[in-house]
Order: sequence, then structure tokens, then C-alpha cells
Amino acid sequence: MSVYSGTTALVTGASKGLGAAYARELARRGAHLVLVARSGEALRGVADGIREEHGARAEAGTVEVETVALDLAADDGVPRLVAELDRRGRTVDLLVNNAGAGTVGPFLDSTSERHVTSVELNVVALMRLTHALGARMAARGSGGIVNVASTAAFQPMPYQASYAATKAFVLSLTEALAEELRGSGVRVMAAHPGATATGFFDGTTATMDPRFTDRPERVAARTLDAYAKGAVNSYPGRASMRATTWAARLLPRTAVTRATGRLNRSLGHHRARDLDTPAAT
Repeated sequence: MSVYSGTTALVTGASKGLGAAYARELARRGAHLVLVARSGEALRGVADGIREEHGARAEAGTVEVETVALDLAADDGVPRLVAELDRRGRTVDLLVNNAGAGTVGPFLDSTSERHVTSVELNVVALMRLTHALGARMAARGSGGIVNVASTAAFQPMPYQASYAATKAFVLSLTEALAEELRGSGVRVMAAHPGATATGFFDGTTATMDPRFTDRPERVAARTLDAYAKGAVNSYPGRASMRATTWAARLLPRTAVTRATGRLNRSLGHHRARDLDTPAAT
């Protein structure tokens, strides 16, 4: 608890799913919050729920919860957010880069814009925000960054090709930055959840099997536990999900890619499509 109590944490993608779970768990541990997402209405709903549920019971007293509604993937998204933090006089002690998006299905069956949007949010916005707030943390010699990657980061994933590629970038960037900042007072960690019961496949024909998904609340709590212990990589899902990351380090990449493709075909991802994309005839 003491790692988070009284600190200010900024959580992106906080209007639903895993982002909302991170926000609630941080509040439970006594952190003040700045919550960021595109949907202002949904964001305010999460903030109101946190104030009602956790404010009076937080370790350090009432938790302060602020919201900023903007699109981080827009060209001016991160500069606008940083300017708003300055306007409010907010110093961020912990950045949780959770916002993310991805496509499912054959790469060529989704529009190029879908893939580019995923790269702009998962890679470009994350890197910009990490650079902007990380520089401030380094200058004062304290702070932390949690970049939410995925077990998808460890191998190519046919039928989730661009999504896995963005998460591989997050993994590589995070590990490199953690080493660069070692001993500086700023810690950087990547979190690698597996399948999590969120709305990730909303807007597509794909579904998740509830037998093999983790609860967002459990993932959030285990991520924050790992960060508090000084981890560089966290595997907050079930043990079997971490085990899937080992194959990519031991087997030829072609074999791993083919195996992952077979797995995704068994899940029906080779037939998945966006709901606003006509089915093939």
C-alpha cells in the first residue's frame, strides 16, 4: 500500500475494461488519479464510482479523481494532455500506459486505417507520453511507468498481426528504457496480461472463451503488486499464459508463428471480421 498511497497516478484508457480496473485498484491503494480516455461520459462514470466506493476508505483519506477526455492517438493528443496537467498543477508519479486497440482477423480483411490507428495509439501515443512524462520524472529523480503490453508481444500472431507487432514494440522499448533509467529513481515495467475479460473484441465477430480469460481486477492487482516489488516484466494472468511466452524464446520463430496461427484458427480468428465490414460472399 505505501508504494502508492498519496501518489498521483495517470491511467490511460481508463473508461472501461482493464484501464478502469487499474484505476479502481490504485484508488484502493490510496493513490490520487488522473483518468484519461476518449469517452468523457464513460470516464466520468468510472470516476464517480471510484469516489463513491473508495474515497472515504482509502488509506490516505479521500482520493482525488480527475478526468481528461481526449484522443491520445490524435497528433495533438499527448501535447494537449501534458498542457492540461500543467494547467491543473498536476505532477504524475506513476504513468500507466494502458490505452490500446487492435484488430482481429486476416490482416488484409481489415482496412489499413484500422491497423494504423492501432499503431498510433499502442506505439506512437505510448512513446510520446512515456517520453514527455518520463523526462520530468528523470529530472526530479523519482517516478514510475507501467506500459501495458501483452503475452502477444513475445511472438508473431497470425490473425492478430498488427496488434502483436505493436505489443512487441512496447516490450522492447520498455526493457531498454528500464535499463537506461536503472539507478535514476525512475522505474519502468511492462505488464503482459493474457486473454482478459474486457471488451477487446467489441465491434468484431470474435469472442473470448470465458474459461480461459482472467478477470481485469485480478490482472490489475497483480500488475501493481509486481511493480511494487521492482519487476521489469510482470505476468499478471494465469501461469499458463506466462508459459506460452517461453516457446518463442526456445523454438525457431517459423515454428512458433505456425503454431500460433493454428491456435488462432482453432479459435475462429481466421474468420473474424469487423462488424461494419461486409462478410465475404
